[in-house]
Formats: sequence, structure tokens, C-alpha cells
Amino acid sequence: MFLFHIFRSFLPLENPLGFGAADFIELGLAALLVAAILLRPRLEPGFRRLAERTGWSMALAALFPVAARLLLLGKSAVPVPGSADGFSYVLLADTLRHFRLANPTHPMHRFFEALFVLQEPAYASIYPAGQGIALALGRALFGHPWAGVLLSIAAFCGLCYWMLRGWTTPAWSLAGALLAGIEFGPLNQWTNTYWGGGVSATAGCLVFGALPRLRQEARPRNAALLGLGIGLQLLTRPFEFLLLLAAVALYALAVRWPIRAAAKPALIAALAFLPAAGLTLLQNHAVTRSWTTIPYQLSRYQYGVPTTFTIQPIPVPHRELTPIQMRTYEGQSAVHGEGTDTPATWLERLGYRLRFYRFFFLAPLYAALPFFLWRLREPRLAWVVAALAIFAIGTNFYPYFFQHYLAAVACLTMLTSVTALETLSRVKFRGWPAGREAALLIVLLCAAHFLFFYGVRFFGDDATVRSVARYEGWDYINLGDAEGRRAVQRRLDQIPGPLLVFVRYEPNHMFQEWIHNDADIDAARIVYADDLGDTENETLLDYYPSRSAWLLEPDALPPRLEPYRPQRIELLPIH
Repeated sequence: MFLFHIFRSFLPLENPLGFGAADFIELGLAALLVAAILLRPRLEPGFRRLAERTGWSMALAALFPVAARLLLLGKSAVPVPGSADGFSYVLLADTLRHFRLANPTHPMHRFFEALFVLQEPAYASIYPAGQGIALALGRALFGHPWAGVLLSIAAFCGLCYWMLRGWTTPAWSLAGALLAGIEFGPLNQWTNTYWGGGVSATAGCLVFGALPRLRQEARPRNAALLGLGIGLQLLTRPFEFLLLLAAVALYALAVRWPIRAAAKPALIAALAFLPAAGLTLLQNHAVTRSWTTIPYQLSRYQYGVPTTFTIQPIPVPHRELTPIQMRTYEGQSAVHGEGTDTPATWLERLGYRLRFYRFFFLAPLYAALPFFLWRLREPRLAWVVAALAIFAIGTNFYPYFFQHYLAAVACLTMLTSVTALETLSRVKFRGWPAGREAALLIVLLCAAHFLFFYGVRFFGDDATVRSVARYEGWDYINLGDAEGRRAVQRRLDQIPGPLLVFVRYEPNHMFQEWIHNDADIDAARIVYADDLGDTENETLLDYYPSRSAWLLEPDALPPRLEPYRPQRIELLPIH
């Protein structure tokens, strides 16, 4: 489409219109001002009427990010797991789909070791059940685990409106929920990977939406939702679950919630929390054979333990380090999270991570955020800052960092944004509602930012997308097949019969995982195995006599797939 073809370059001499980057920015701002003046009288009354209708508003907020992402499938296909985390969550979903929390250890498990997957005492993912439940639900309802990702994002955005209604006006609640769809929706990492964000963010909406409602009126339903949200956070992010509890306790102190008034809601919330606690204990026992040892903890003991500053590997007793253990140590030390070039001290790390918080705020909103400071005299809003600080400081003790660690407070970042916009909208200059116009312009800039990059993805060809994507900020959506995973899968799909694929890594291979198997390994059509050498591989070939064997070398460019042929070396006699 010519409209987006003109964005193939931001250099004047290479652009069809002769426009440079500054020209596009000026033209865009002018168009926004014209649109705001012409369309506002027609759109604003209808928007306010819609915002008063809770059901319709929640449905709109939930459907918007899902529909927008599905419309992009022609250009950006269903994401494939591209990380060890993603494969581990898919395994967890497949395990739950078989109505079990762990799988029996495979007799040939030494071939199937993979990052973030336990082999002993059970074959299972190292992660808690929450994200896996969402993926399993998506696969059960729609035939693919990624559908569960979309469902979790829909739940988050829909409940974001409900949460904000407990804090602000209906119109700003709907605006905040739609901004959440823009920020965390079709172009966001949480929507385009398998390893989380939406489920924990949903938990935060339930908790932080229930608290102000319980303070106003202690209804059992809201208390149950509070307990459900806390339980969902435990099932998704066990460490941040503790931070969430601290934020809830601090809220009770900030608003001076009488103990007697809070007793009954607390009891109901505790009862609603019990199923999540019970499921956590059952998963612990099924995977680790201990009620109190979580799978993640056992994995760190077997494959490496993160400390405050670095990775200290601890080998399994009575066993030499396996190739997967060495890759785990090297991968965690070199490329996991922020990498090895990040600051080592606690304070330096906290400052370094400020850049990652842009993930939670659209750039135009930074112009409004200072107006949130005007509202800090209100104890409930001062608590919002304290809750965000609890999560920022708490997660800073862990040496790695990903944005989904803070997912539970994503709705609080939206509350901060809409409160700042609402405060700005009240500002008048000599009787003229200048703040109201400024707030509207900021919202329009957020929408324009999203529509531009979404439009480039929707209408642009590969060359246009690749040219513009470098300016896209924190968006994270798959483009093409950079790692060659789809091409390998298409080739394997064309080969008839059951397959055994040996994966041969180069010596310097670290973190990108290619060994990933179903919960029931023997029943799968394709089994991936670590190449342990011809002698060892022979034992697996004998175990799977009916499978045709193939060799995959993922570190080749592009990845190389060919029939497996043992490289036998004949020793000549010495004369």
C-alpha cells in the first residue's frame, strides 16, 4: 500500500515524498490537532455513554487486542516458541492437558535434557502451573496453546477496566483499559511469546480492583475475587506473590482499614485462596517429591543457582556435569535476562533497570505523569507509588529481570497514567480548559503511535517493516523466520512416519533450546534428542527401532537437517 510505502525511509533523498523524520513528526502532530478539533464533539458523548455500561466496556477492552492480533496473522503468523522458557511452558500445558502435574522419568532421559525442564525425579517443567493452565485451556478450546496467551491478554485488558472503575470515573476507566490494549496488546511481548505476562497481570487486576471496593463495602464477592487474584499470582509468580501480599497489607495500613471490618473479607479471601495453595503443594510433591520444594528451586540445585551477583553452579551429587548443565550455566551467565554487561551492585542494577519501565508506559504519557504527583496527598494514591516501589525493589534482589516479573502491577501503571491524565484535564489557564485539551492530545498521540506501527505491520511489505521496525520501541512481534524454526518444522512435517531427531549443537552454543518434547515422549510423532555421540546414540536407536533418524544442526546458517548417519571411524592395525 502506497501510504505505508512512503515510510520505507526517513531520509529525504530516499523517500518518495522527500520527507525526513522531522517532517513526518510535524505532519503527524498537525493531523492530530485537526482530528481532535473536528471529531471530538461527535465521539466524546458516545464514548462516555459506552463507559457507563460495564459489560460492554469490558467486552470491548477484552476483544480489541485479540481481534487486532488475529488480523495480523497474514503478516505475522502464530508465534512459535523460540526460547527455553516458552518450550517449558508448552510442556507444562501438555502435561496438564493429560490431567497430571508431572510425567514419569523416561528411561532414556539423558538424551532429552533441556533447559528449564526437570528429568528427575519426574519429567516436568520447572515453572508453576498458572501460565500452563492458560495455555492448556487455549489448546483445549481452540486447538493451540497460543490461544491461551490471547485469552490471558483479553482477561487482563477486560479486567483492567473493572479494576480502574474502583479508582476513577467510567470514562477514564475505559480510556485506561483501551490504553492497556494498545500497550500490552497485539504488538507486545506478552502477546507474542508463551512465557507469561497476561495471567499475572490478570491476578493484579483482581487484587487491586477488589481492595477499594472492599474498603467501601465489604461484599463477599469482592473478597472472593481478592483471594482468587492472590491465588492466581501464587500459581504464576511465587516470589512476586510475596510482594503482592506486602502491597495488600500496606494498603490496609494506608487507608486505616479497621481490623474488625477487615476480618470477614480476609476470611473469605483466604478460603478463595486455598485451591491455589493446594494445587501448588500438589505440583511440588508431584515434581520434586517434596511438598515444600518448588520445581524451580530443584532446577536451580541441579543446574545452577543464581545469587545476587552471578551464577554459581552446584553439580548434582555423585554425577558429572552433563552438556545441558554446562549450557545452562554458560547461558544463564551470558545471555539470560540483562546479560553480563549489567551492573553488579544492587543500587547500580536498580538504576540500570529504569529503562525497562518504559515497557509499562507509552511514551506520550510521560508528559502527563508529573501531574500524578499533585495527587500524592491522597493516601490511597500514595499507596500506589509505594506498591510499585515494593515490586521494583523486591525484584531488584534477583539478578535477572524480565518485564513480566512486574506484570501484577501493570494495572497500577495504567491507574497512574489515567490519574495523571485526569488531573491534567482539570487544569485551566485563564478560564480556558487547556488541560482538558492537552490530556486529549496525549491520548490521541498514544493512539497514533499504535496505529502507525500497527499499520506498518498490516500494510507494509517485508522491506518496509524491516526498515521501520528499528524505530518501534518496545514492540515485540515475530517477523519472518529468523532462527529457521518454521522451515525445519515444515520439512519435518513432510517426512512420513515417526521420527527421531538428534540435535547436534556447536561447542559455543548456549541458550537457544531446540530439544523440546511432548509430555508423552514415546507417543509423539517427532522426538528430539541430544546428540551424545555415535556410541551413545546407538542405544536410543535401539530403543526406537521403528523411527527414522535425522540429524539437526541448529547452529548452521540456515539450520541443517539431514538423515542421521553415524560417523564411524575405522582403526587401522599398527604394524
